[in-house]
Amino acid sequence: MTPTLPNAIALEGLGKKFRLTHDRNWTLKATVLAGHRVHYEEFWALRGLDLEIPHGSTFGIIGGNGSGKSTLLKVLAGILRPDEGTAKVDGRLSALLELGAGFHPELTGRENVYLNGAILGFTSREIRRRFDDIVGFAELDRFIDEPVRNYSSGMYVRLGFSVAIHVEPEILLVDEVLAVGDHSFQKRCLDRFAQLKAEGRTIILVSHDLDMVSWLCEQTAWIQQGTLQAVGPSPEVIDRFLAGGTDGTAPTPVPRRRFGGLGPDDLVRSVDLVDANGHQMHRVGSGRPVRFRVRYDAGRADEPVTVALGLYRADGTHVASINSGAASRAVDDDGLVEVDYAIGSLAVQPGTYELSVALHDHSMRKVLERHTHLVRFEVEPTGGDHQNGLVALGGTWSARSAGQ
Repeated sequence: MTPTLPNAIALEGLGKKFRLTHDRNWTLKATVLAGHRVHYEEFWALRGLDLEIPHGSTFGIIGGNGSGKSTLLKVLAGILRPDEGTAKVDGRLSALLELGAGFHPELTGRENVYLNGAILGFTSREIRRRFDDIVGFAELDRFIDEPVRNYSSGMYVRLGFSVAIHVEPEILLVDEVLAVGDHSFQKRCLDRFAQLKAEGRTIILVSHDLDMVSWLCEQTAWIQQGTLQAVGPSPEVIDRFLAGGTDGTAPTPVPRRRFGGLGPDDLVRSVDLVDANGHQMHRVGSGRPVRFRVRYDAGRADEPVTVALGLYRADGTHVASINSGAASRAVDDDGLVEVDYAIGSLAVQPGTYELSVALHDHSMRKVLERHTHLVRFEVEPTGGDHQNGLVALGGTWSARSAGQ
């Protein structure tokens, strides 16, 4: 019988409190006259947390602002000590908690790489062996010998993230820092996350980007006002958070919502990218034509259906949403119905994209079924003028003499 591996993270009754001082503009003279009495109250940022995160899992932590998510990661990283309960971490841990954390502004990028490596327990020889990969991932070859105080926020994040993932952590903590990077950097980060998952590393991600959490994380915990509200499969916990997560009220029922796959009982049977001849595609050129094809079981829907599509970048950025309107409702069929959305020119920049689909009733007020991140595909460059941003505008340039 194979022995059970210990959990990567085990929390038992974890609590962390802070002192909130109510005395303002307190001077030394006032302190002496008051007999060193300072008026404060205790604020529990975390209280009574019991949670286990197994080795090899990718785990999300969600909640509103001030819910205690970042405090929890700082306790796990050893930056803060708990005031009650225990937080056990089993394995080499690397943390990327905030912009430039652990960097000395007067040191160069090169020196900070070695400094961070030493803090994580690596020798100079081990860091030297990884150094080229760290700098290459961060794309900072030209600036690695510049003091990091001269770095932009994006450069800070790229270097910090690159160090964190190249020291081969068994447990990686990431707190909302990917939002600072550009699209190219975010794509590399997501690809690296996928590689770490395949290697069996444990990843703990705190983010307000629920799309990213749902795509990356198998399990998620929802924290509200420092207490654990729910833990379980990411789709279920995210649905509960969206239904009643902001005001502490009881969650309301939500439509069926699946992430990344179709089940035998789903109304949606398939979603594909196809070319003009109906051949399935997984890549399409920027600015080239494409069709999104949805097949669903109209007989089991038992009412006229409106098909809605949502297009997202792999980092969770919402690109566009569209629905079929009366087009799909006009089909009178009790079997399978096939609905196409044809685009003459897919006007988005190259990168990785994901497609979500939902089936609504005719009024668009009721969701019959929703599938998030169902299809992933690549948009490839097709030449022409270089453009930046979210959309590829296309168009043509012309120039002429304007005379005197």
